[in-house]
Amino acid sequence: MYGISIFLSEEMTNDTRAYIKMMRDVGFKGIFTSLHIPEDDATLYAKRLRELGQIAQEMNMKLMVDISGEALRRAGFSFQQLDEILAIGVTGLRMDYAISNKEIAEASKQLTIGLNASTITENDVKELKNFHADFRNFEAWHNYYPRPETGLSSRFFNEKNTWLKQSGFKVFAFVPGNEQRRGPLYEGLPTLEKHRNENPFFAALDLAENFQVDGIYIGDPKLSSRTINQFRAYQYEQVLPIEVADNGSAYYPLILGNHINRQDEARDVIRSAQARFKKVETIKPETVMERKIGSVTIDNVNYGRYMGEIQVTKKDLPENQKINVVAHVVPADCSLLKLIGAGRNFKLIEKGIL
Repeated sequence: MYGISIFLSEEMTNDTRAYIKMMRDVGFKGIFTSLHIPEDDATLYAKRLRELGQIAQEMNMKLMVDISGEALRRAGFSFQQLDEILAIGVTGLRMDYAISNKEIAEASKQLTIGLNASTITENDVKELKNFHADFRNFEAWHNYYPRPETGLSSRFFNEKNTWLKQSGFKVFAFVPGNEQRRGPLYEGLPTLEKHRNENPFFAALDLAENFQVDGIYIGDPKLSSRTINQFRAYQYEQVLPIEVADNGSAYYPLILGNHINRQDEARDVIRSAQARFKKVETIKPETVMERKIGSVTIDNVNYGRYMGEIQVTKKDLPENQKINVVAHVVPADCSLLKLIGAGRNFKLIEKGIL
């Protein structure tokens, strides 16, 4: 499941509504927001939460609100009357500090509860069971980390998620945005530090495929249109869209389009499974050049029966007079090469199309 973040420090404008609708249409099903209210903005935040809840209801999207007990009260709601917050479109509460396990257990009987994935312990689980919590309504949500160098390590994240999954929780985490980042630091809002300056599309797939994460939310307020188009292509075509820049080769049109990595996955290159079996014209040698990571190549006539094989390099490789370097994967998409394992579909797209 994918979701976005909409923060109550900003007004609910027509642009906000349009962005939420666009992301819903791309396949995003949830909205995350925070109700940690500045001292003088309680009434304003409550009004905007109601507006956001109405939009979520209209779009048929889930709405998870990060709260503390005091923030909920100051916004005009309470744990004793959770039906009121449900009525405005909120579907879940992520519990932060100053909320007891007893209160959390009671709330779990009425709506989805997000627990702090990084800090929940076995003792918390025992207490929640003793208070007869409804574990079907629990989700484990990691934090995002605005300050560089403070995001989680991959090792800790994976170990924690293994325990959470064994304990029966669905796991949620964040990746950064790349069009509009949240202040005051504007350094991205990832859960994993290694994702801070990565393509959010890669970061989201990395969480889902390599870290046992069930729900992935964009931490920052906005994605670029290019990244949105990558999510759209993946949602509707189930293919990794990768932009490639032409090197001036006569054979550039031949490498564009859909490919499948061979089942016998190579260490150094991604090998297009069908390319060598297509009927192609004679591939003449072109300027010999080093094959930097992300080089898209086609074997020329000097490679004999391999002529026409298309590859993408996963590491820097030396020049080879039998191989033409036709194009290069754009820098923003090089990380996606890490996800192309055996039998994976990918699509090479002309630069500027996304």
